[in-house]
Amino acid sequence: MSAIVAIALNTFREAIRDRVLYLILGFALVLIAVSRFVSLLTVGSEAKIVKDLGLSAISLFGVLTSVFVGVSLVFKEIERRTVLTLLAQPVRRWQFVVGKFSGLVLVLASSVIATGTALVAAVALKGEPPWGLVAAVAMIFVEMVVVAAIAILFSSFTNPMLAAVGTVSAYIAGHLSWSFDLLKKRMPEGAGRLLCDIVHALIPNLDRLNVKAAAVHGVPLQEGYLAAAGAYGLLYTAAVLVLACIVFERREFV
Repeated sequence: MSAIVAIALNTFREAIRDRVLYLILGFALVLIAVSRFVSLLTVGSEAKIVKDLGLSAISLFGVLTSVFVGVSLVFKEIERRTVLTLLAQPVRRWQFVVGKFSGLVLVLASSVIATGTALVAAVALKGEPPWGLVAAVAMIFVEMVVVAAIAILFSSFTNPMLAAVGTVSAYIAGHLSWSFDLLKKRMPEGAGRLLCDIVHALIPNLDRLNVKAAAVHGVPLQEGYLAAAGAYGLLYTAAVLVLACIVFERREFV
């Protein structure tokens, strides 16, 4: 456990020194601030517009961070050959992967706290209770964690470019998972429907974690929905992380 904590903290320290991370974070904070002025120029509830743009900014920032930081975490250690020195110590390969992932989660948590606080302040200044946003921000964080695990998985066996393409593709497919049900209904009985079921089960159902619309419009969620959605996201993350550990265990360094 101490090895995982040490790797996680070191990963966190390296990530927060990355200028790209600060640029993305700055962009998200500026977008949240600008949303207050945009709301004055549009028709509709100003608070709703601030919530909508703010939550979208937090989500976009989280995805960009998960992709740009996550896909290079393992690759950089391999490219620098520092992974060989690290694994020569009493550190197992799975501990290395879990440590890297945990460090990335710390980065994401820090960003969510910063951007979430900014959004809550912006909504509060509009004179509307902002506490309904907490659930939406929490689900965005779970979504970030799922994407981060996928990024770590791709990073464990390929280069950053292909890992980024794979992670973004998984993210897009996760938000279009509902389309596989429609496709299945239009296909005849047989292998096609089975393939739709398999693909639907393998890709993350990220729409299940999307409660931004409910938060913006003040629509109450079904009792237990958040707990079930959060549990789904964390279980999917655990499965992807186990797969990443297995892949990295089998990887050879030349």
